[in-house]
Amino acid sequence: MNLDQFPRRRYTEGRTPIEFLPNFSRAVGGPEIYVKRDDLLGLTGGGNKTRKLEFLVGDALAKGADTLITCGAVQSNHCRLTLAAAVKEGLKCRLILAEATPGAYRPDAGGNVFLYHLLGVERITVVPWGTDLLAALAAAEAEAAAEGRRPYVIPLGGSNPIGALGYVACGQEIAAQCAEGGLEFDNIVVAGGSAGTQGGLLLGLRSEGCGVPVTGISVLNPREVQQKLVYEMAEKTAGHIGAAVPVKREEIAVYDDYLGPGYTLPTAAMVEAVKLLASTEGILLDPSYTGKAMAGLIDLARKGVFPAGGRVLFIHTGGWPALFAHQELFLDK
Repeated sequence: MNLDQFPRRRYTEGRTPIEFLPNFSRAVGGPEIYVKRDDLLGLTGGGNKTRKLEFLVGDALAKGADTLITCGAVQSNHCRLTLAAAVKEGLKCRLILAEATPGAYRPDAGGNVFLYHLLGVERITVVPWGTDLLAALAAAEAEAAAEGRRPYVIPLGGSNPIGALGYVACGQEIAAQCAEGGLEFDNIVVAGGSAGTQGGLLLGLRSEGCGVPVTGISVLNPREVQQKLVYEMAEKTAGHIGAAVPVKREEIAVYDDYLGPGYTLPTAAMVEAVKLLASTEGILLDPSYTGKAMAGLIDLARKGVFPAGGRVLFIHTGGWPALFAHQELFLDK
C-alpha cells in the first residue's frame, strides 16, 4: 500500500523502538512481553495520535486551513496532540471537551488540561457526556467559518480513513522491524477506543503479508460494537487508499472485560498495571487507555490466553501526561 500519494507532515524522526521488557515479563509470568514505544512519537508528550495527525494535518494544510477543531474527553490525549500540531504549524485550535462526570473540567486542573492552556488553546467548549459530538463539531466549524476562518474538523480520536493511515504506516513499520530483527510475535495488543489505531494497524500488517493476530482491549465500547467499528475503519481506509481489504471480519479480536465502570473511569487492575510497569521498567502508562489495555494483557497472560514461551507485543499509545491529573490513584495511602 503506497501512502506517498497522501499529504503528510513528519513529526517524528525515524521509527519508534521495539523493546523487550525482561523485568516486567518475569513479574507477570507467561510470555515474553515487548513494547512498541509509540509514547516516544513527536509533538508534546507523544502518543498514537501523532501518527494520525501527520496525515490529518497534512490534509488540513493542503486545503488551506488556519484553524483545527476537534473533541475528546476532559483529559484527552488526542486534544493535547492536535493542539500541539496546530502550534507547530502556526494554526489556531479550538477544543470541545465532554465531561464523563459533571464538573470534571476545571481550568486549574493538571495533566492535559494544564497543557491545553500552556500550549495556548484558543477556545475550550465544555459539554455534558452523551452530547452529539458530530453536531457540536459541525456547530463549531460553522461558527469559525462565520468569523472568516478556514476551519478543519478532526473527529474524535483522529479516527477516520485519513487519520487511520498513520497506523497503516505503523503496521508496515512493525513488519519491517520484525523482518530486519528476526522477531516473531504470537500476538499484538493495543488499546481500542475510536478504532482508527487497531483498524489501521491490521490493514498495514496484512498489506505486508504479516498475519500476527491483533487483540484490542476496549476502553470505550462493548465488544460487538468495537469489532464492527474496527472492521469498518479497516474497510473504509482501504477504500481511501484504493486497495483491496486484506482484513477479515472474523479476525477482529476485542476484549471488553477491562473497561470497568466506563470510559476514563479507573479500575483497580489499571492501577496495578501502571504501577507494575513503572516499578519494573521505568515506563509510564496512562489511566484511560494504556493502563486498562496493559491490565488486559496481564490478565490474559495469567489465564494462559497468552501462554508461556510465546511473545506478545504491546503497542504503547502514550497518554502519560494524564497521570498528573490522577495522582491520588497511584500514591499509597
